[in-house]
Amino acid sequence: MRPVDKLLAAWVGFLTVVIAARGGVGQPTWWIIGAHALFALLLVLFARLGPRDRIGQTLHDLYPLILLGAFYTEIGLLSLDFGVGRLFAHDTVVQGWDEFLFGAQVSYDWIRLHPSVFWSGLLHAAYLTYYPIIYLGPVALVLAGRRQGARDVVLAMMVAFVVCYVVFTLFPVAGPNYAFEHPSGPVRDVWSARLVYAALSVGSSIGTAFPSSHVAATIATVGAMWRASRTIFAITIVPALLLVVATVYCQMHYGVDAMAGLVVGALAVPAARLMGTA
Repeated sequence: MRPVDKLLAAWVGFLTVVIAARGGVGQPTWWIIGAHALFALLLVLFARLGPRDRIGQTLHDLYPLILLGAFYTEIGLLSLDFGVGRLFAHDTVVQGWDEFLFGAQVSYDWIRLHPSVFWSGLLHAAYLTYYPIIYLGPVALVLAGRRQGARDVVLAMMVAFVVCYVVFTLFPVAGPNYAFEHPSGPVRDVWSARLVYAALSVGSSIGTAFPSSHVAATIATVGAMWRASRTIFAITIVPALLLVVATVYCQMHYGVDAMAGLVVGALAVPAARLMGTA
């Protein structure tokens, strides 16, 4: 198995143990466990691929990106089963960290004290660049025939995601998008803000705020791109840095969420190199 296979197998095993220890996760438990069994089967099938199985090898290179939505949904279900009251108690803790570090609830106050249609539009748009950065970058490498580079980038990204997912499982935090009322007025009505909230209404999982996986995965992906493709790195570095700011200004994450995400993302790159990409 490749390092990314071992990493994700460890994550799925960890989550299965957590679900069993908690006595299940409401009604969806059966399909979650079934999905985990199918994941194990997928790894067995990958192990049988030959070097000339181009479609299968491409799927093996990129399958973690396909499974991200399923992993994210599982965590949301776990968080709901954890209990909304206990969940928001964790928010109170993280809000205390923000108060200590910044002297205020920066994720709530920033956009209200410094409202700007220009910056709101730009930063909400930057927040959306998360998706093309983590998905299109590795795909572009595969299409360019740089499969090893794609594997390196995907592994670094998955290291960041798995670290975040473990914390989400053990210490779920709803985040300011759920804990505070949403901004209003022109900064909320700008096109990119409307698009962000529309996306969140159909694809958000509660309990996934600390650390910010948006920040962690984006920084890990762009950091790994430095070696894989300087061109893609140059294209993505500015949107990635704006995204870090956007997560807080746009009230999607607490300040400490973004800071922790930066640390996780930065450390994921050398951690992935140590793991190798055989």
